[in-house]
Amino acid sequence: MKKHSKTLLGASLVAAALAISGGALVAQEKPVIATVVKISGIPWFDRMNTGVKAFQAANPDVVATQYGPATADAAQQLQIVQDLVAKGVNALAVVPMDPQVLEGTLKRAMDRGIVVVTHEADNQKNTNADVEAFDNADYGKALNQRLAECMGKKGKWTTFVGSLGSRTHMQWVGAGEANAKQYPDMQLVDPNNESFDDANGTYEKAKEILRKHPDIKGFQTSAGNDVLGVGRAIDEAGLSGKVCLVGTGLPNPSADLLESGAITAIGFWDPKNAGMAMNSIAKTLLAKKPLTNGMDLGVPGYEKVKVTKGAGEGVLIIGNGMVLADKKNYKEYLF
Repeated sequence: MKKHSKTLLGASLVAAALAISGGALVAQEKPVIATVVKISGIPWFDRMNTGVKAFQAANPDVVATQYGPATADAAQQLQIVQDLVAKGVNALAVVPMDPQVLEGTLKRAMDRGIVVVTHEADNQKNTNADVEAFDNADYGKALNQRLAECMGKKGKWTTFVGSLGSRTHMQWVGAGEANAKQYPDMQLVDPNNESFDDANGTYEKAKEILRKHPDIKGFQTSAGNDVLGVGRAIDEAGLSGKVCLVGTGLPNPSADLLESGAITAIGFWDPKNAGMAMNSIAKTLLAKKPLTNGMDLGVPGYEKVKVTKGAGEGVLIIGNGMVLADKKNYKEYLF
């Protein structure tokens, strides 16, 4: 089936599912907070759904649910958000695939009185609050510094992003590039490879890069599945421990490749906590309570958040949830 047909089918199935549940959404007496992620069915956002469910269990006075497209497609995600706005949810908690694609729909949602909270999108203008687990420049720099140390601060390296439209991913690799400039013997080649969070596609692209640059020494990756695809390519090429790989990933899915040395280190924040934080902020805004600098969201990593002006009329909320883990300590964070 062609990609276009898959997109239409996925959007149709999502629309049908929402139509079936639509009556329940509009009929709810409790406020409905709908979380919309980049893609359903992958470990990262399965973990976030765990957080949404935990928030629901701890807050029975709201209805908290999660939705997402079947593939990492900004158009499919847009359709889901549009359908939820039409159903009359009270709040949206969105992790945008591409912030720009959602601006118009999120503005219409806010004009209707729907609370909008975003995550991984500090450039989103039409949002009441964007919540980040940490300062994105600090995170990208930390990933690259770990990569540079593994590489002996010399050799060819490259980068992967989920998409060129992903604000945080571009910030991370941008900060990585800036960090690497202090090491004149590090050479960036073929940067910003788009993975669309597809481990198999990333695997094929990584094999291509290894063929093109047999002397490459490092990969810095962004999307949660990138380390799995690149790590597999490194492992199969017999380069585990010889080519360095540092990127965003979760401990459980990355365990085997961390053990083999195909993945050098992973960076992450707990998607469960991010999901809870977004919903906590949404509930606070629904109650018309202020978001104040230093406030405690009641979520690990978000106990004393920094609240500043956002890209639009809303605020930017920054937590302290960054974790770097390698073979020595990843078992401390098994999820």
